[in-house]
Amino acid sequence: MIRKPLAILSGLAACMAAAPALAAQPTPWQTRFQPAATSIMEQTTWFEIYTLWFILPITVLVMLLLGWVIVKYRASANPNPSRTSHNTLIEVIWTVGPVVVLLFLAVPSFQLLSAQYSPPEDPAITIKATGVQWYWDYEYQTEEEPLSFSSLMLAEDGRAALGKEDRETYPRLLAVDNEVVVPVDTTVRILVTASDVIHAFAVPAFGVKTDAVPGRINEIWFKAKKEGIYYGQCSELCGKDHAFMPIAIRVVSADQYDTWLAAARSDLAGANKALMAATDAQTKVAAAGE
Repeated sequence: MIRKPLAILSGLAACMAAAPALAAQPTPWQTRFQPAATSIMEQTTWFEIYTLWFILPITVLVMLLLGWVIVKYRASANPNPSRTSHNTLIEVIWTVGPVVVLLFLAVPSFQLLSAQYSPPEDPAITIKATGVQWYWDYEYQTEEEPLSFSSLMLAEDGRAALGKEDRETYPRLLAVDNEVVVPVDTTVRILVTASDVIHAFAVPAFGVKTDAVPGRINEIWFKAKKEGIYYGQCSELCGKDHAFMPIAIRVVSADQYDTWLAAARSDLAGANKALMAATDAQTKVAAAGE
């Protein structure tokens, strides 16, 4: 019985691909979105750029009109103001113009909203995420023995014990002791709820965000295209430690995931260390080949 978990852990360390691990996280003075890791986030990034083609010209036009009115119709230049009450052409333009603009914004907006709630295929994995003051509980709902664990923010004095001294990969206030592990190119369903107050589950690189409400289950999904570690946070003010409730999702190959899941049911800490060894090693191999 003891040899089997050890063999699984050893096999996990040997499952390495030649692709570098990523770590999507906030950066200092960041003004744009994090790099997209899902098709939904790619669409969201496109939609943000698309809306700017309307927002910027409209903003410039309004500023120019205000400037023109301020200069041309100031009291010193126009001592006898016009008493015009209306202008049919202007009223038609400022009514029809915004309607057309809103239609151009509404159509892709509704398409994106529909895509966010319509996975392209049945989810292969279902994970229940429960917000707690102030950490997350996760449950892998599988036909076999389910896997449950808590995920707390990584304490600074606990980095060495978990082998997470690299602050670029495991950043302060975002790294956790136990990451959620999912396979790449796989549709994952997340059932989000809370046990005490309202929290919010948000991972920017995946384009997912939903409230965690006690007594209610909200459903989201994602399909990560790239392996790596992706970070999020609770995005609903939930108490004094709201800022210390991060979310970390590690995306790995399908073989690495299967091996990790089998090992984690009996030894979560050992499975996590073996998975870290495998992903860290493949990062070094990929970096050496650049």
